[in-house]
Amino acid sequence: MTGCGKVTYVVGGVSAAMRRTVGVSLATLAVMTGLVGGVEAGVSRIVIEKVESLKDPSGQTVPMEKLRGRAYGELDPDSPVNSAIVDLKFAPRNANGKVEYVSVFELTKPVEMSKATGLLWYDFVNRGNPLRQEQGVIQPWTYGHVHLVSGWQGDLAPTDTNVTVQVPIARNPDGSPIVGIVLARLADSKAGTNTRPLSVLANAIPYDAASLDTLKARLIAKTSETRAGELGPIKEIPATDWAYADCTKIAFPGTPDPRKLCLKDGFDPALLYELSYEVKDPRVLGIGLAAMRDVASFFRYEEKDSQGNANPVAGRIQKALAQGISQSGNALKTFLLQGFNQDEQGRIVFDGANPHIAGRLTAVNVRFGIPSGSGTLYEPGGEGILWWSRYKDVARGREEASLLDRCTASNTCPKIFETFGSSEFNARLMTVALTGTDGKADLPLPANIRRYYFPGTTHGGDTNGGFSAKPAPAAGCVLAKNPNPEAETMNALQLALADWVMKGAEPPPSVYPRLSKGDLVANTREAMGFPDLPGKPSPTGMAVGLMDYDFGSALNANDFSGVITMQPPGIKQTIPALMPRVNADGNETVGVPSVQHLVPLGTYTGWNVTAAAFFKGQPCGGGLTGGFIPFQDTRAEREAIGDPRPSLQERYGTKEGFVCSVRAAAKKEIASRFLLERDADRLIKQAAESDVLASAASTSEHKAIGDALCAK
Repeated sequence: MTGCGKVTYVVGGVSAAMRRTVGVSLATLAVMTGLVGGVEAGVSRIVIEKVESLKDPSGQTVPMEKLRGRAYGELDPDSPVNSAIVDLKFAPRNANGKVEYVSVFELTKPVEMSKATGLLWYDFVNRGNPLRQEQGVIQPWTYGHVHLVSGWQGDLAPTDTNVTVQVPIARNPDGSPIVGIVLARLADSKAGTNTRPLSVLANAIPYDAASLDTLKARLIAKTSETRAGELGPIKEIPATDWAYADCTKIAFPGTPDPRKLCLKDGFDPALLYELSYEVKDPRVLGIGLAAMRDVASFFRYEEKDSQGNANPVAGRIQKALAQGISQSGNALKTFLLQGFNQDEQGRIVFDGANPHIAGRLTAVNVRFGIPSGSGTLYEPGGEGILWWSRYKDVARGREEASLLDRCTASNTCPKIFETFGSSEFNARLMTVALTGTDGKADLPLPANIRRYYFPGTTHGGDTNGGFSAKPAPAAGCVLAKNPNPEAETMNALQLALADWVMKGAEPPPSVYPRLSKGDLVANTREAMGFPDLPGKPSPTGMAVGLMDYDFGSALNANDFSGVITMQPPGIKQTIPALMPRVNADGNETVGVPSVQHLVPLGTYTGWNVTAAAFFKGQPCGGGLTGGFIPFQDTRAEREAIGDPRPSLQERYGTKEGFVCSVRAAAKKEIASRFLLERDADRLIKQAAESDVLASAASTSEHKAIGDALCAK
């Protein structure tokens, strides 16, 4: 099988034998693979369960197909490339002495593989969710790339639609359960609630309590806390007043449940409840990193699996790149840091990588880790290395190291685009990624790294598209929703990354804020130059610094792997975040701006303020939600409220002047290679159809302003 001829593969629903293998237990798989004999580590078998034709946004069928199935894999616990996996030595082994996993995958490919570009584009899924079509986002398969996702989070419950991985539970050598400590945090309870699932705010804790004895845990209620861990009065909840139980149908102490908390007197909506308790049976979550490595390597390199099932893209993949967004971008950085870009045969897995809006690491290779965490108080993720070049972290007493040390040693480092926006300075630790923990100088970028910053964007940018001077509300926040997008810029950069990987074409130079140019300053309104806007909040204190936590000596801090033994952790220090300077409008001036940012309709911030409930006054959305303060239509309107920023009419004169400004900005971004013509045409059309200055009465002065803009 060379991949040049017709590819055949077994589809679940065609072969009864294959159907019987779907969903088999790991123990059963051990017997089955043992019959084959001499199975190498890695993906030993693939089963394709479903094939569907793809359609474009208009509903027309396109010559692409999506294959969904399972990859059955084995890991050699003695292989050096697996040595970083925490608790792998405590995982059960099959007859071959290997540790098994089953990973769901979705492979999107041209129906005729002769039309494939030769690039395998791998997306790290976010919390098990396959990518969905969003406004303005160009999917990789549109270009003819082979697109692949596979499961990496072993803590998620599998469904018919998500993409997960099944990994084994670690146990002590004598077969007894492994136990450890976790921290549940419950806030903003609804009045009358007496039972809540144990979680870290929005993220469920995927482990059972080791014991239902409440005397073995500590439950407190907090009246207040700051993002820096400063606490108000604390109330101890007696062990007799709560239970691991569900009390929604049966009165306290309710029905025992190792993943729920019942309060005898109910939850007070004004308080935050914090439970430190022991859990049992950790899954070997680090296997998820190896599973992604192996699945991607299989589809890139192999012709068939050990049972003779064909790799449906065999012989057609020349290069591979990976992208991770937000939580999955953090996982991509963790993947590189811990050396998983080298497969078990010593080959490079991904030639290119794009961690997008990702300023942390992910707790996927930590015992009792919660990979779905989002970086709120006491959550780990900033402990490891966050910089690309070698740097000695004196502030935290760490050795010199970089994210690329392991791939450098194995000669498997990819070409990397690091892309991020304003909210990542607020809540994703990008300050230390750029300047180190001492904040004294810009850290150099290695030759294989390009960095692009998107000014004035919320986490991931707005996904609604279009232009509007009428802001939508941001749920739970003081300021309106930030409408500044990132999609169009990312479309252009993704094409540039693919060309860099496939053709060696030099991408645009890095563009991001630098200390050496005075772009980064203290997080105060005065230092940032943010205007004093009547009735609007200030950015002072909205950025979340790097918390130097003490999770105990069993955690390998630099690698962010190992075992957490202290919860809640001690806070040794907080390293303050720096923020980009802004202009008189309150808008940032350094980076790769969107067309909307170049032709502003207001002030676009990467921060917002929580409007109510326990976290009132603190960064909204954990610091990830940006805001928008619109310009007034007319000079009279802005002067009436004391707004120092010029109005829309003073800027653009007329609707035609605004549209001409959008056209000019789009032309500039195309020339800089940060915007595709197809996206520019769509943006210009959206500007012409927008409500900007659509109903404002204009004078000859306004018409002159608009005419001058259109004459440029």
